[in-house]
Amino acid sequence: MDSAAESRAETAPVTLRDGREDDLPAVIALDARVTGLEKERYWRELYSRRGKELPFLVAEIAGPDGAARLAGFSIGEVRAWEFGSPPCGWVFALTVDPELRLGGIGSRLMDAIAERFREAGVKRMRTMLARDNHLLMAFFRSHGMMAGPYIELEKELD
Repeated sequence: MDSAAESRAETAPVTLRDGREDDLPAVIALDARVTGLEKERYWRELYSRRGKELPFLVAEIAGPDGAARLAGFSIGEVRAWEFGSPPCGWVFALTVDPELRLGGIGSRLMDAIAERFREAGVKRMRTMLARDNHLLMAFFRSHGMMAGPYIELEKELD
């Protein structure tokens, strides 16, 4: 991150609000930039099926022209009784613009989605990430998350 971006991340006022359908283009673009994968169909289908029900939050800052721009987003859902698990909150995505990291935006999104899960009556929050994603692992661990009681197993299908 350059020093100007770091300064913006530390000083720019951040607004958190519920995500809307018109946020999808910016969410899709940020997700593609961070993950390297274009998933427009996934995001649009997720929102069209369940968007208004899911904890979907966006963080905005004022851009150079003064207009609000996406700084990050989080989205998850409460799921129950899969694999014998009582209801818990699942974080599907929590993403911050790489130029704005280290300014507390991710922490604010994490705290806000946790509060949404608490309001829904759940007492546990989960996520899943790649073993080699050390940056994301460190972030979630810094927020008290640790290995849970389940192990993911998978098999390649021919």
